[in-house]
Amino acid sequence: MTYTGDVHVGGPADVRELPGLVLSKIAVGPYDNNAYLLRCRATGEQILIDAAADADVLLDLIGADGIEAVITTHSHGDHWQALGAVVAATGATTMAGRYDADDIPVATDVVIDDGDVIVCGALSLKAIHLVGHTPGSIALLYDDPEGQPHLFTGDCLFPGGVGKTAGPEDFASLYGGVVAKVFDVLPDETWVYPGHGNDTTVGRERGALDEWAARGW
Repeated sequence: MTYTGDVHVGGPADVRELPGLVLSKIAVGPYDNNAYLLRCRATGEQILIDAAADADVLLDLIGADGIEAVITTHSHGDHWQALGAVVAATGATTMAGRYDADDIPVATDVVIDDGDVIVCGALSLKAIHLVGHTPGSIALLYDDPEGQPHLFTGDCLFPGGVGKTAGPEDFASLYGGVVAKVFDVLPDETWVYPGHGNDTTVGRERGALDEWAARGW
């Protein structure tokens, strides 16, 4: 079946088959969070992005092969409720942005800075630090050498706008970061995988940037 990214809590994962990567998206928890399992085709190694909730569901998705690491996109509680249980069951390395790590109650083994490259088998993910939703939010870019880029944005970018911010200063920071580090450098075909809800693309959102700036959210 063709990947759509349309998932719901209690339903199956939606699986996307890329040349070097198998990507599984699943919805979990009371806040309808998205979790993403990335498996390297060459080696079978796996990384989970956001152990948000429903540890049993995530562990079933991960399967017997286990995972190398869990990357937490940011420190808000709905994105790490299952982290402790998943790590205890798999022994995975924990990773999070440097400026959010202290606010995640499960210890972070590896802190991530802007531009860091995270390797999983033959795959690599580039970290993009975005400030405003939280101080240390991290988006993750998989630049597919055989296709379009794929960007996992946590709660920093959604269909229809940037993530929630506490005030004008935080909004300006997040909006400016998203424009400079996403829209100014990535092509329209870049697929965007957010922390909640449906996917989008950079091109689908690009035309609304001025509207987002004017409304301030």
